[in-house]
Amino acid sequence: MAPRDRSFRLALACAVAAIASPAAAETLSASYGIYLAGLPIGKANIGASIAGDRYKVDVSAKMTGLVGAVTKGSGEATASGAIGQRAPTSAGYALRAMSSDGARTIRVAMAKGNVQAAEMTPPLDERPDRVPVTAAHKRGVLDPVSALIMPAPHGPQGPLDPAGCDRTLPIFDGATRFDVVMSYKTTRQVHTKAYSGPVLVCAARYVAQGGHRPRAAVKYMEDNRDIETWLAPIGPKVLVPYRIAVGTMIGQTVIEANAFNVQTTTGTVRASAAQ
Repeated sequence: MAPRDRSFRLALACAVAAIASPAAAETLSASYGIYLAGLPIGKANIGASIAGDRYKVDVSAKMTGLVGAVTKGSGEATASGAIGQRAPTSAGYALRAMSSDGARTIRVAMAKGNVQAAEMTPPLDERPDRVPVTAAHKRGVLDPVSALIMPAPHGPQGPLDPAGCDRTLPIFDGATRFDVVMSYKTTRQVHTKAYSGPVLVCAARYVAQGGHRPRAAVKYMEDNRDIETWLAPIGPKVLVPYRIAVGTMIGQTVIEANAFNVQTTTGTVRASAAQ
């Protein structure tokens, strides 16, 4: 795999991990377009159900067009757990991904933020330069799907309080361990067919911890300061992703919502958008 391809895949992983999704709504269904240098290259969907403090999230993504024809990239993942004051506590997740290299499955069991068991089939190639994942790396972590479930802050400005950006997501995906460090940039107004209203604009940084190989693509992503996510509030306690932008070696990748629906058990649509 070329360094530019590795950079692109790391950028997508970082972007997805930086998304914040609802903690108060009972159901969410959302679709996103994925763009590279302004050209559509894929689609993604998120579905979440929340009952009390329990959640279940399903995510799917597929590369389309020329990128899809070359990479044959697609994947489906699911996770469940409990939502805390500041972050979720994952009970585990499962992933099945397809690419031009073939199929790969991952299963991770967790308890109280600690990894109990992890299985990847086929496993990553053993390489002497691969940074090991230690036992400490598997404590106090989130899986990459549960990292999408974030409660809104309870600061003076409600869900638009800058504290909504200021968090670090410690991600273990079954093979690698990395942090997504988020920080507040600004608050702005958005007016599009998909959404009209305020958003928190958060900067994000990728920090490799273990399981990776110290190569050019990893170094590029760690030095990358061209990563941000826009979080849109729905109600006083919920943040949903509107837009993610990540600079890569081959152009800017953007993941942007083109439709989303949030609904209560009574059937009341609390927010919807379609493009």
